[in-house]
Amino acid sequence: MTRETILQLLESVQTGERTPAAALRELAKLPYEDAGFARIDHHRSLRLGLPEVIYSEGKTPAQVAEIFARMAAAGGSVLATRASAEAYDAVTARVPEAVFHEQARIIGLRKPEAREDAGPVAVVCAGTSDLPVAEEAAVTAEYLGIRVVRISDVGVAGLHRILAERETLGEVRAAIVCAGMEGALPSVVGGLVAAPVIAVPTSVGYGAAFGGLAALLGMLNSCSPNVCVVNIDNGFGAAYVAAMMVRSQIRAGETAIDEAASARR
Repeated sequence: MTRETILQLLESVQTGERTPAAALRELAKLPYEDAGFARIDHHRSLRLGLPEVIYSEGKTPAQVAEIFARMAAAGGSVLATRASAEAYDAVTARVPEAVFHEQARIIGLRKPEAREDAGPVAVVCAGTSDLPVAEEAAVTAEYLGIRVVRISDVGVAGLHRILAERETLGEVRAAIVCAGMEGALPSVVGGLVAAPVIAVPTSVGYGAAFGGLAALLGMLNSCSPNVCVVNIDNGFGAAYVAAMMVRSQIRAGETAIDEAASARR
């Protein structure tokens, strides 16, 4: 349940559209709703400013659908990551308006008033093989209200490709950079942008890449001081952190404006 949903609930009691008892039943779901096999954290958006997201791997399609439907009923956008086509079929049987982003492996439901009003954040990938992880990051960020600029297939084997994007990169508030093999691209991007760079090692590469471990270690040893690293193939985590960074920047700017206005008064 989002801040907006709670505000609408209280306003509906004030106008007489909903009884206090009905509102109490809705509020009883806070801070979480017990579905038996899962405890759904409807309160997370109030604490963190961003909602809980369903991690679908390891769950049955029926479990994903049950959690998704309950979150949809509570209001706000819903996101299920690492989802299968079978999970999507189960979800749409309960929530027909849900959308499947196949390459990103994400099932999403966007609330009607949701819009991408923060950012932009660049999602950069080294090669086409990195696109599933990059799309997971991009789609997640968009559902979290972040404007995304996608920059694809700009790995360091052809350095001129990323250099051609310097103007675009110069306008972003953060960059998510996905790369496998030796994982060099985030360090290069870190040297081009005056913004945080979130490096995502991908499990792409030949045997000595060790399923993304080589890229992970390379990124952890980056000489670009604005680079931080998430786990292998964790496009979702990178997007969530980027969204929190961008929203913190916006809140800081709003606070500074309010303080300046107060000082003038």
